[in-house]
Order: sequence, then structure tokens, then C-alpha cells
Amino acid sequence: MDLRVTWLGLRGLPGVQGGVETHAEQLCPRLAALGCRVTVLTRAPYQPSASGSLWQGVRLRRLWAPRHKHLETVLHTLLGVLHAGFVERPDVLHLQAIGPGLWVPLARLLGLRVVLTHHGADHARQKWGPLARAVLRAGEKAGARWAHEIVGISSGIVENLARVHGRAATLIPNGVNAPGAAPDAQPLTRFGLQAGRYVLLVGRLVPEKRHLDLIRAFVRARLPGWKLALVGAADHADAHAAQVLQAASRHTDVVCTGFQQGQALQALYAHAGVFVLPSSHEGQPIALLEALSHGLPVIASDIAPHVGLGAPGVALFPLGDIDALAQQLRQAAARPQTEALRDARRAWVLERHDWDASARATLEAYRRVCTLGGARAGHRRGGAGAALPDPPL
Repeated sequence: MDLRVTWLGLRGLPGVQGGVETHAEQLCPRLAALGCRVTVLTRAPYQPSASGSLWQGVRLRRLWAPRHKHLETVLHTLLGVLHAGFVERPDVLHLQAIGPGLWVPLARLLGLRVVLTHHGADHARQKWGPLARAVLRAGEKAGARWAHEIVGISSGIVENLARVHGRAATLIPNGVNAPGAAPDAQPLTRFGLQAGRYVLLVGRLVPEKRHLDLIRAFVRARLPGWKLALVGAADHADAHAAQVLQAASRHTDVVCTGFQQGQALQALYAHAGVFVLPSSHEGQPIALLEALSHGLPVIASDIAPHVGLGAPGVALFPLGDIDALAQQLRQAAARPQTEALRDARRAWVLERHDWDASARATLEAYRRVCTLGGARAGHRRGGAGAALPDPPL
């Protein structure tokens, strides 16, 4: 019998900006191909109307959500859990990220089997104030306590769940798709970029991506003939996004492309000279994995998720150290990139980060949850097979 699975906690798909959205865009069609009947409950303001109600075997169900930085996730997830409990009645409700984890106890009350994927410690993001961080911490705690199974996308997340919450989690990493032949460089012309002569950062305009650090370091590095391409947009117009755009506008060799996808994005990756991710917070950065799949040299801040990857060709610099980043940029621009180096990076990431393997592991998680009968929660650290007591729901 096909498993009926409902995904909740993302803005929409396909072609919606964000790591969780990319994760869903890659996994949901693969799960459908494996025999799951997948429904994604999307946020109406973000969901592309052109996608219709069915995309690559995935049913898309638009639900109301306010387009509000602080309220959209919590309200949409509440509405989505109620919809799943009273309308969809799936075999598995799969929640994405720790904010939606706040509603896991309600989902359990409604008799739903729940899987939660932990994409990173969102309460550490710079954009949130004290109240939002407290809510996110509560969501992480509720998800770790009450979800039937919890998935971590990186070993660091899995280790943190065990250390902080005493909860064993399943490691299912993000993946990449093997790039085909190098795409035409034509899309670069509209941004004034020259193949092999630009620094690339792909990410939303949020404080934790540290765009301002990169702009300052790029200006300080003084790379003749090079440009800096900042690919991405803000989900919500705010002071930080305006500050990034204003800082970029002061320099003719800094280009803001806005959100890109499809062939344009692939061309930007394929023809970059170096990829940089100066973030202060990540879960497991898909953009960095994508850069490695194109064989690019990478410069990244020395935060734990970047260090933990252990990828070849990734040069680390101390977070926030503008001079060190500028020096890394100068070195990368001067260092010749052989095809052998590019091939080594591609081989490393494709061997360890495979969306097909991640989809199969996710399906196995669903099957495990369905054998629990809907009453038991997952396992705590401290003994094989030691289950949490049945919650008093």
C-alpha cells in the first residue's frame, strides 16, 4: 500500500528561494517516484500559481498564510496541522525545521504520526529577537520530545540533539545533482560578468549570510578585472536587505542579480572563479554543496557546519575577519584551477551527497514510524530500543 505523506513547514515549490524549499523540491518528487502519495501544504503568498495543484507527481495544496516575518511560519503550521488532522489524515506528517516543531504535540493529539527534519538551530540566526528565539527553542524541544522520528541533515545536528535533548536522530544529509555539460555562459552577459573572473555568493539577503563582510573583503582584496556576484533576494523587505543593496550599489564591480534559478543559476555556478560562504549560521548549506558539484574552489567561514563537511578545496577563515577573507580572495584569484582539482571536488561531493539515497532513507524513516502504530515516540539516548514513554496526550 502506498504511504500517504504530508509535508509542512516550507513556503512552496518549485522555484521558491530557500534551503528547506530546495530540500523539498529535490526530495518530494523522488518520494513520489518511490510510491509515496506526497502532498505539500504550501503558503499561498509564495506558491507559484503556474505550478497548479500537481507537480512532478506531488500534490500541492495552498493554504492561507500572512506574509509576515514573525507570524507566517507559526500560523501556517498551525493551520496545516489542523488541515492534516481533520482533512488529509496522512500516514505520516513530515514537518520541516524546528519552528514548525512547536506544533508536534498538537499533531500527536490529533492522532498523527510525525517525522520532523531538523535543518539547523534557527534560534541562532541573527535576524531573530529574544521572543522569536525563545519560540524556536521551544519548537526544537517539542519536536525532540514528541516527534515519532527526528531527522538531522548533518552530523553536527544529530550530535547536538543527543547532547542537548537526549534524543537519537537519523542522519539524512542534503544532496546535489550531478551537473551535466557546462551550460552556456550567455546568461552572464546581462549581469556584466566574465567567466572565471567573479566571486559568487548564493543566499538570501539575511544577516547570517554576512553579505556585508564579503563586500568589504572583496573591496579590500582589490582584484583587477574581477567582480562580486551576490545571487539571492530578501523574503521580506527590511533594513538589512536595504543595507546590503545600498552597500553593493557603491561599487561598480559588485553585482546583485536577485533570485535566480534554472539555467541562469547553473551558469552562474558553472563559470564562477570562486564561491564564498561567509555565514555565521548554517545547517548543511546546499549552496556550498552545489558549488563543489561544479568543481569550484570554496572559501567559507570557520563555523562548525563548514568545518564538519571536511570537503576538499574548502579554505576556511575566522568568522567576521575581513582581512583574512580578503587574503583568501587574493590567493584564490591567483591560484590556477586545474581540471584534476575540479574533478576531485565533484567526486567528493557526489559520493557523499546523493538526493536519491536521501529519498530512500526518508522512505525508510516513514516505514519505521508507521510500524509504531501511531502511539509511541522515538528513541532517547541511553539504550538500544529504549523508547520514550507514551506521551499523556
